[in-house]
Amino acid sequence: MIHITRRERFNAAHRLFREEFTDEQNLEVFGKCSNPKWHGHNYELFVTVKGDIDEKTGFLVNLKKLSRIIREQVIEKLDHKNINLEVDFMQGKLASTENLAVGIWNELEPHIQGLNADLHCVKVIESENNYVEYYGGNE
Repeated sequence: MIHITRRERFNAAHRLFREEFTDEQNLEVFGKCSNPKWHGHNYELFVTVKGDIDEKTGFLVNLKKLSRIIREQVIEKLDHKNINLEVDFMQGKLASTENLAVGIWNELEPHIQGLNADLHCVKVIESENNYVEYYGGNE
C-alpha cells in the first residue's frame, strides 16, 4: 500500500458562535473568532489517498483527476465564500476547522473510491499554528 497527497488552497470567512449564547459568552468561548463582523483565513488543504500502485500506469491515482475532484467537490464550494452562510455541506454546523475537515471528508470520500483508492486523511491548515487532521470514522 502507498499513500499520496495533493495540496490545494482556498480563502474563506467564518464566525464561531452559538446563537443561544450572548455576545459575551461567545467571546468567552470562541475569542476573536466570534467577531460578529466575521473573519477569514488562507487555508491549506491536504488530501491523502491510499491504495495499490496500478501496474499499467505506475500511479496510485492520476493526480490530475484527484485535483479535479478536490476542486469540484470542495474548493469551488469554499473558496472566497462565507463558510457559515454559503457552503452547503456546512449548513447547520458550527464552522470550526474540525467540522470543516469532517465535512470535506464526507464530500470527497465517495469520489475517491471512484478512483479505485481509499481516502486516508484530510488535513486542513487554518493558520501557521493550527491545523486539523481527520482520518474518517464516526462523527
